[in-house]
Amino acid sequence: MYLRPGRVLATSLAALSTLTVAACSEPEGGFDDGGGGENEITLVEQPWEDLMVENAIVSQILEELGYSVSVEELSVPLGAEALASGDADAYLGNWWPSQEEVFTQYIDTGSVQILDTLVTGASYEPAVPRYAAEQLDVTSLADLAPNAEEFDNEFLGIEAGTPGNQSIQDAIDDDTYDLGDWDLLESSTPAMLAEVEQKVDDEQPVVFLAWEPHWMNVEWDLVYLEDPEEAWPGAGEIRIATRENFETDNPNVARLLSQMEVDTDTASDWVYDVSQEGMSAEDVAGAWIADNPDEIGTWLDGVETVDGEPAEAPND
Repeated sequence: MYLRPGRVLATSLAALSTLTVAACSEPEGGFDDGGGGENEITLVEQPWEDLMVENAIVSQILEELGYSVSVEELSVPLGAEALASGDADAYLGNWWPSQEEVFTQYIDTGSVQILDTLVTGASYEPAVPRYAAEQLDVTSLADLAPNAEEFDNEFLGIEAGTPGNQSIQDAIDDDTYDLGDWDLLESSTPAMLAEVEQKVDDEQPVVFLAWEPHWMNVEWDLVYLEDPEEAWPGAGEIRIATRENFETDNPNVARLLSQMEVDTDTASDWVYDVSQEGMSAEDVAGAWIADNPDEIGTWLDGVETVDGEPAEAPND
């Protein structure tokens, strides 16, 4: 997607060798300590700031309702396998269609099910700063080749092996949009963002792999390039994926998750707070819960505690 500073792309093939349980520190604001309970929920996570905050929000809400929540940090492929095998319950970071190659086999067999859409309007495609778009009249991938010299015939990519990089390389290999003489520069997400930042500071043309939600959209004015030949898989939404029968086994939690909605501006702000302001995901989540009781109340409509009492938003 998400791809984010320090973040592996949505379908990164880099697998973590161990499962780590994220320990949440006491947040500032939001709910008080949850009471735990015999009902256990396991969430999948990659080190993507928006997903970390979303998982922290869900964890704090569920713990207040009496659930015990653990977060397993796994690569996207291993996370999909964990859902398919029933070793994890839910994943709030299913960028679609970017993760189609990883998840389709499990979705087709029913071992992974899609509960709902969490974020709509997500973007994941090459972009240029607005000053470059306006100076060079670049609004589409088709506009790059006529301006090749201005861009040094280079795309800035992220980690090698990621599907976003591969889509760019495929376009180069196939000479799509006359990009056959361009080069893809692979590095890492932080390195790419640092290079873009330097280019933006100097107002130099640059085209790079971009996504939203992300702090880059808060910090920079970007133009995501159109794709008239539909050569790019893109991303339109972030979905909530669950293990098979999760909704049947855990209708109360499934109701909460299915009622959650996050807009891209809010998610980008979360990424900015964690990445640029140095806040912990737990503190960002706690502060957001405390500041948005009405929205939390909507998410909790019809949801109960593990003791069967109606769930209440903070300050109710």
